[in-house]
Amino acid sequence: MDIPSVDEIRAMHLKYAPNAEAFERVFTHCEIVWKVAERIISLSDWGVDTELVRAGCLLHDIGVYRLYDAEGRIDEQNYVRHGLLGHEILESEGMPEELCRFCSCHTGVGLSKADVLIQGLPLPPADYIAVTQEERLVMYADKFHSKTTPPKFVSPDTYATYVGRFGQDKVETFGALRAQFGDPELESLAASYGHHLT
Repeated sequence: MDIPSVDEIRAMHLKYAPNAEAFERVFTHCEIVWKVAERIISLSDWGVDTELVRAGCLLHDIGVYRLYDAEGRIDEQNYVRHGLLGHEILESEGMPEELCRFCSCHTGVGLSKADVLIQGLPLPPADYIAVTQEERLVMYADKFHSKTTPPKFVSPDTYATYVGRFGQDKVETFGALRAQFGDPELESLAASYGHHLT
């Protein structure tokens, strides 16, 4: 599989970002997710393709750009669609399905067809679940940084509490990811970016 370089991925972000502020927010978040993933990878030999994880981290949120309106506001109502929109962008760029899935399969700790139907989510009914070790690692690393205003790092305990509002099954899924991958060290990363750690 031909995995795009960091420069090629950055160029793709610049192509789809509606403005410099959106690019800065989304691309910086993607870089941070890669740095979190690097820390997790350094804890053990997970048998992952690190280049694929890097590309997945750097591309996973590219669909967010499609949610910005002309005034630079994000359509929060349809935010859950950003993964599917990213999948569509990468598909249109001729990217392989393995890369496209990092977009559509990283939301929360995975969205099942039942989640989509029960919650009435604005998505085609399907499973949007991380399956491969690389997909699971990107999804997990993404949980520890938020693009809120201002951006912040999220501790494992804080995320575990947050995800509880979506049901006990989501808490258990996140707990299984923690047991598998461990808790990444976030304090020094948060300090280096000047972002608060909650």
